[in-house]
Amino acid sequence: MKEFRDRRVIAGLLRKISRQARRAGPPVRLMEVCGTHTMTIHRYGLHPLLLGAGVEMMSGPGCPVCITPDAHHRAAIGLVTRRENLVLAAFGDITRVPTTEGSLQTAVPAPRSRVQVVYSPQDALETARRKPESEVVFFGAGFETTIPSIALAVKQAAGQNLKNFSLLPALWLIPPPLRALLDSKEVRIQGFLYPGHVTAVIGTAAYDFVAAEYGLPGAVAGFEPADILLAVSSVLDRILRGEPGVDNEYRRVVREGGNPRARALMEEVLEVTDAVWRGLGFIPRSGLRLRKRFQGFDAPGRFGLKVEAASDELPGCRCGEVLRGVISPPECRLFGRTCRPEAPRGPCMVSPEGSCLVYHKYSKQ
Repeated sequence: MKEFRDRRVIAGLLRKISRQARRAGPPVRLMEVCGTHTMTIHRYGLHPLLLGAGVEMMSGPGCPVCITPDAHHRAAIGLVTRRENLVLAAFGDITRVPTTEGSLQTAVPAPRSRVQVVYSPQDALETARRKPESEVVFFGAGFETTIPSIALAVKQAAGQNLKNFSLLPALWLIPPPLRALLDSKEVRIQGFLYPGHVTAVIGTAAYDFVAAEYGLPGAVAGFEPADILLAVSSVLDRILRGEPGVDNEYRRVVREGGNPRARALMEEVLEVTDAVWRGLGFIPRSGLRLRKRFQGFDAPGRFGLKVEAASDELPGCRCGEVLRGVISPPECRLFGRTCRPEAPRGPCMVSPEGSCLVYHKYSKQ
C-alpha cells in the first residue's frame, strides 16, 4: 500500500488535478459521501491541497450514527432505563450521542439492566446465548457496509430460536439521500466520490441514476490518499468530457455487481421502507425494516416502542446542515467552543466518521 501514500505519486496527481480543474473552471465542487473519505481527506491534509488545486470537497451524509434521528436514541435510552433485566448492546460511538434526555453513556439503567458496548452484532448475539434470562437488544445503526452482518445475526437468532434477542433497527440506504440532496438544489454539487465499502456490497450500478437523471459524474474511491485523488481526477475527466457516468477507482475491492451473497442476505431478512434522516428529513425508500417472517425480533414491536421523529438538534447545533453540505463544521458557532469531542453537542462531533470530529481532530482553524 506504500504507493498509495507516496509523496511523489500524491504530488503528481495533484498537478494533474490542478490542470483539469483550471480547464473545468474552478472551483469545482465535489461531495464525498463517505465519512471515512472525509477522515482520509483531512488526516492527510488533502483538503487545502485540493482547494489550492481548484477543487472544493464537501462532506455529505456518510455517517450512519450522525444521520440516525434522536427518536431512535431516545427509544434506546427509554428501553435501558425503564425495563429491568435488559442488555442494550450498541457500538461505542452511538452510546455517546447527546439528546435532550442525555445519552446511553450517561443513562442510569433500570435494576439489572445495562448498556454493553460491542464490536459486532455477533457480540450481542453471544450475550443473548450466555444470558438467556435477560432480554438483549442490539441497537443496530449502519449503511449497506454493516447491514449484512446485522441481518445475519437476526437470521442466526431465528435459526437458534433465541427468543431473548431483538433488534432496534437504524438501517439506512446510501443511494436515496443522494437523490434527496440533488432534488433540494440547496447546494451546488458537480460530482460525487462514492463510498468504497458500501459499493463493495451494492455495486456501481446503484449510482447510475445520478448520471442518467442529473447529468453528474462520480467515482468510487478507496481510503488511501492516492485513492481519493484518483477518484477526484476521474470525476474531473468526466466533467471535461461532458460524459456523466460512474467510474470504479477502487477495483482492488469493488466489483461492478457488488457482493451478491450479502445483498441476498439483506433481501431475505429485510425489506425497504420509508425513513426519516437527521438533517434531510423524510426520504422515501431509504431505510430497511425486518420482514414479516422476522418480526418477532423487532424491538420496537416487542416492547411497544414509539420511534417518533421530532426535533433532532440540541439548541445551536447545526449537524443537520453539515450533513447536507450546506456548511462546513467551523461555520457552526458551537464548533470547538461548547461542542468538543469530550463534550459533544451533536452526533457529528461523536462518531469517528462525523465531519465535526474529523475537522476538530485534523483541521483546526
